[in-house]
Amino acid sequence: MKVLCDVHISYKVTNFFRNNKIEAIHVNEILDGSYTKDKDICLFADQHDYIVVTKDIDFRNSHFLSKTPKKLIRIGLGNISNVQLIEILSENLEAIRQICSNESFILEINSDIIYIVQE
Repeated sequence: MKVLCDVHISYKVTNFFRNNKIEAIHVNEILDGSYTKDKDICLFADQHDYIVVTKDIDFRNSHFLSKTPKKLIRIGLGNISNVQLIEILSENLEAIRQICSNESFILEINSDIIYIVQE
């Protein structure tokens, strides 16, 4: 399992994944850093089999319209603390690990529900 955290995802979240033996990179560490365009993030993620972790709804739209990125975790929780987000990810880490082997999926984490669309 490999995750690529988008620019609005904290390094604390990236480190959470790393601490749980998941290969994780932050977009600021690759390509053009925080200036990287969404389409380039999608291309990189798809070419290297990364799951994009983002708060940006544009990636959700791109997933459904253009089938890229192939693997996506979209955080729709508003401005919660990193501690709260990491707690939610930790509670759902096994479900995330299970779905990551799918060729294509979107996992959405919202305030009242976590749901998965597998394709």
